Amino acid sequence: MARTASGKDVLEKAKEYLSKAKTAEELRQAQTVILPLEYGFSIEQTAVITGISVRWASHLRIEFIRSDGSPKKLPKGGRRRENLTPAEEANFLAPFLEKAKEDGILIVGEIKEALDMRLGRKVSLASVYNLLHRHNWRKLAPDKHRPKSDVATQDE
Repeated sequence: MARTASGKDVLEKAKEYLSKAKTAEELRQAQTVILPLEYGFSIEQTAVITGISVRWASHLRIEFIRSDGSPKKLPKGGRRRENLTPAEEANFLAPFLEKAKEDGILIVGEIKEALDMRLGRKVSLASVYNLLHRHNWRKLAPDKHRPKSDVATQDE
């Protein structure tokens, strides 16, 4: 036997949201709350009626109920899995960039070690380069010359 549907406290808000829905996603979200409560449909039946998967129907329903009937639209894209906020990143990089201005060189290995310590886990070197790239750092100096290179042959 299936569990009884929760969310009776937001049923009226879902009905209002259903009448004010401007997109198909908003309509489906309201339907995933209303159909089980008003008509006794299971989540599987609700998913078939709304044309979405069972998992997505559950997700939409839970999101509406948790937000107490006022679902928030998350913007697409962005930094959902960020390690630090942009402000924290800027504060973290500030001493390294100041040192680079004085010494004329930025040592990525030092930044990686400090970032590992700050986060409490290892991060890849690419993560450090991405961090620097987000804060408009770029390599201005050319690569070092190979010590055994023959300058005269290169000039010819």
